[in-house]
Amino acid sequence: MRGRSAVRPSPVFLAILGATVLCGLIVWRYGPVTLNPATPERLAIFGFVIAAWVVSLCLHEFGHAYLAYRSGDHSVATSGYLTLNPAKYADVTLSFAIPVLFILLGGIGLPGGAVWIDRGAIPGRLRHSLVSAAGPLSNLAFAAVLAVVYTQFLDDQHGLFWSALAFLIFLQVTAALLNLLPIPGLDGFGIIEPYLPRRWVRKANEVGGYAFFALIALLWIPPINRAFFDLVYNVTDAMSVEQFPIALGHALFQFWRD
Repeated sequence: MRGRSAVRPSPVFLAILGATVLCGLIVWRYGPVTLNPATPERLAIFGFVIAAWVVSLCLHEFGHAYLAYRSGDHSVATSGYLTLNPAKYADVTLSFAIPVLFILLGGIGLPGGAVWIDRGAIPGRLRHSLVSAAGPLSNLAFAAVLAVVYTQFLDDQHGLFWSALAFLIFLQVTAALLNLLPIPGLDGFGIIEPYLPRRWVRKANEVGGYAFFALIALLWIPPINRAFFDLVYNVTDAMSVEQFPIALGHALFQFWRD
């Protein structure tokens, strides 16, 4: 498969996208905000955010794969990465299960694991950097599109929907900023890796997994946590998405805590 024909959204991805739209329409229908636990609208918000988050994870991995394909690695097409089917990606646990778990536990948009790419088939350091950058940039692009919808169509009649959308924008921004950190195992390191001495890269790859979990542990330290989320809120503020609807969307999402 070459050219545009290689990109074929799978029925699985289309089903997840359909579930996102359906849950979003249900949330839109209920309109005003309610904090009653486990009501249909609260369950619909949960389904909307989770389904939309999985869609964004698919787009993140697709971004890596598509740039790799355009840069010379056609193995991503035969591997099924261009179908946006989450079951086709290299590590379903890292790419989907763990990020979803972290949303459930703490409302953090954790970046997933990357697809397997034949780096030897891609010439030039810039192309390698762009392949790594494509994932977090897809999260930022998704956040920007949602923010445009939020700011252009916000009204007083559908508070549930807008709060859920604000929280989803927040998750996209957290995922992008975390993944852009120049830490082994994250895309930020992949962006700068082509320009580093090979011996540094080998050492970094040896500790990549440990560095990632060390980052997660650091985020539980209050000063680091505050500094990171202050940065996230600066970005969402720049998108004209305020902190209150984000916090409300998070509270509505966690229906089991009321």
